[in-house]
Amino acid sequence: MSDEKKRGTAAQAMAAPMAPPGTINKEDIPQVLPILPLRNSVFFPGGVLPLAVGRQKTIALIKDAVRDDQVIGVVTQRKAEEEDPGAADLYSMGTVARIVKLLKMGEDNYSLVVQGLARFRVMDLVQEAPYLKARVEAVEDKTAAENVEVEALGINLKKLAREVIELMPELPAAATELVESITHPGHLADLIAANVDVPIEEKQAVLETIDLKARMKLVLELLNRKREILKLSNKIDSAVKGEMSKTQREYYLRQQLKAIKEELGEMGEEEEELDELAERVKKAGLPPDVEKVANKELNRLKTIPAASSEYTVARTYLDWIADLPWSKQSEDNLDIENAKKTLDADHYGIQKVKKRILEYLAVRKLKNDMRGPILCLVGPPGVGKTSLGQSVARAVGRKFVRLSLGGVRDEAEIRGHRRTYVGALPGRFIQSMKKAGTKNPVMMLDEIDKLGADFRGDPSAALLEVLDPEQNNSFADHYLDVPFDLSKVMFVATANQLDPIPGPLRDRMEIIELSGYTFDEKEQIARTHLINKQLKEHGLAVDHVTIEDKALQLLLTAYTREAGVRSLERRIADLCRAVAVDYASGKTDKQVITPARVTEILGPERYYSEVAERTETPGVATGLAWTAAGGDLLFIECTKMSGKGGLTLTGQLGDVMKESAQAALSYLRAKAEVLGINPNFLEKTDIHLHFPAGSIPKDGPSAGVTILTALTSLMTGIRVRADTAMTGEATLRGLVLPVGGIKEKVLAAHRAGIKRVILPERCQKDMVDVPEQAKKELEFIFVSKMDEVLVQALETNPFKAPPASVEEPKAEVRA
Repeated sequence: MSDEKKRGTAAQAMAAPMAPPGTINKEDIPQVLPILPLRNSVFFPGGVLPLAVGRQKTIALIKDAVRDDQVIGVVTQRKAEEEDPGAADLYSMGTVARIVKLLKMGEDNYSLVVQGLARFRVMDLVQEAPYLKARVEAVEDKTAAENVEVEALGINLKKLAREVIELMPELPAAATELVESITHPGHLADLIAANVDVPIEEKQAVLETIDLKARMKLVLELLNRKREILKLSNKIDSAVKGEMSKTQREYYLRQQLKAIKEELGEMGEEEEELDELAERVKKAGLPPDVEKVANKELNRLKTIPAASSEYTVARTYLDWIADLPWSKQSEDNLDIENAKKTLDADHYGIQKVKKRILEYLAVRKLKNDMRGPILCLVGPPGVGKTSLGQSVARAVGRKFVRLSLGGVRDEAEIRGHRRTYVGALPGRFIQSMKKAGTKNPVMMLDEIDKLGADFRGDPSAALLEVLDPEQNNSFADHYLDVPFDLSKVMFVATANQLDPIPGPLRDRMEIIELSGYTFDEKEQIARTHLINKQLKEHGLAVDHVTIEDKALQLLLTAYTREAGVRSLERRIADLCRAVAVDYASGKTDKQVITPARVTEILGPERYYSEVAERTETPGVATGLAWTAAGGDLLFIECTKMSGKGGLTLTGQLGDVMKESAQAALSYLRAKAEVLGINPNFLEKTDIHLHFPAGSIPKDGPSAGVTILTALTSLMTGIRVRADTAMTGEATLRGLVLPVGGIKEKVLAAHRAGIKRVILPERCQKDMVDVPEQAKKELEFIFVSKMDEVLVQALETNPFKAPPASVEEPKAEVRA
């Protein structure tokens, strides 16, 4: 609804006819008056005031007042924003008024003119609906108008009013005549108080002053202050005009020329657009050096014909300058507990990232000008790296923008094109900042390891400046050609693997590794997030379907085998679609997803434990490998045949893995006698070593112990234990050296149903990162020598007599 507010300028109000005060006798004022709340103005006796009315209570009031031809009370609100004022929201003194004109402007809008008659004091409210009514007391002036001092004050008031009117050329000439024509001193004081530009509280103080002498002195003081302000303003204006420089004179003349063109109707759209653009540039909060460049470009633009191609280039450039968030930034939510709850609600686990974000917020709370962190989340697909960026933005209370770097091969995508090229644009970072609208968003750099490079440049080299905290406060985009501050941005990069990221770029980021989830974690994620999300996306309610625990476990073990949860979400979506078909067909009973129902919907099991089957024959061992998608099992098979001592290696192996096989065979020949193998077994035997999944390249030293175990099993005829997997680098001296990716490899063994894992002794420190569930359900055996591996991995001890170097097996069970 529109507000009841004063309409027209001060000049109009002053020029309005003033009725003589006291046009209503004290006895004629009713004891109870309907009250019209007035905001942003004070209404005085003798005044005529136009009002716009929109509030329902006020409309009901004026309808009744006009119908019954009764006077009303006009009282100013203490707070203009109050929509439904009560007794406490109104001043205690108001003006009795008569409605002299009423016009209906619309369905719920009226325009009326009221005339002030006399002062009154509000005693108490007697009605609040449908509009306010109050018990009132009429108030009269205390000092007689014929008092000599009052007459002198009136003369001074008129003199001061004439001076003020002369200092305000915008007032009409009739204003002086109007002031001179008023003889009643109270009327004169009220007229001047109504039209002098002072706060509402001071005007209300004049209204509430009953003593005529005190009121006139108060108005005299207000008017005197107004005169001094106007004198000082005119003095400053004269001084500024006197010091006007050549540039300012040109601007003044241009403004005059513009006004002349407007009068002649020759003002073009281009000039209006340029004025609007100049205003946007002025309000953009540009740094001084950038503002200098922008103003220079704007002045050049005014001299370029609109039909010129150069005009479009310069205009587009200034649009970009005006639209970028040079100084606008969002307020960080530094509530640590709230951020923790937000991160926990959106993602299960991944404590490292959550801890780092909370640390940033804590430091930011203590140090206001802290630079934004530059994080890089590295992990297999589907573990929640990308969605984590949005969660971080929500937790911190910042805008979120995502910038996909996968497949970017052009350096100009980062730095932009120079303006000399047709269709040039800023780089992706500047575009993302414009989209964010603030200078401190959370910016997700997705798939930073998928950056390419060709003859157009290397984008990863251009990123060095963006991601360097010492340089990115003055990032130079080729298109803008002015420095832009990126130091407040919180960068969160994601990658599946670190190897493709160049060293200098990797050095500028804080690496946080995210590994795969355990079965328990996946089950929790499914229950907490995935099932509810898929039910919602398929139009199903929570009470439409229930997935049994055993059914969910079957999904995890038999239909998915991944480090993340992306395939699991797809399988849950398959179940939801099947339930949606049943509901759409008219079956309204609650659906319970059992293991049998899972098999019916998804078909035969896709994954099963092949460890036992594979290791039924000697010569097969189970290793552990690290991949970009998390850890995985690596089966190594070997067989022997008649030949001349050749070693054949297949399975798309790299050089390091081939050398590991050669070293394992040499160690086996050196140990042949104590293992009960004919020392000359290679004279008439060829050995073939195969790594299944031949289409996948394989390399690295960590399969050394597995290769030696498989070869020993083949030559001794002792099978490898089906529940055991291993990893580690083997040397010719029989030592087991540490390898990387322990957490991912352990999780892969856990997913595959392995019960025992053989690890290098020096990898015990890496067990800190292994989830508790895996530690509880797996037996970890830490070894330092190959002989210990053979004793632990084979079903029976392969040594005829325990060699001196083999001590009691160092098996450590992590409970």
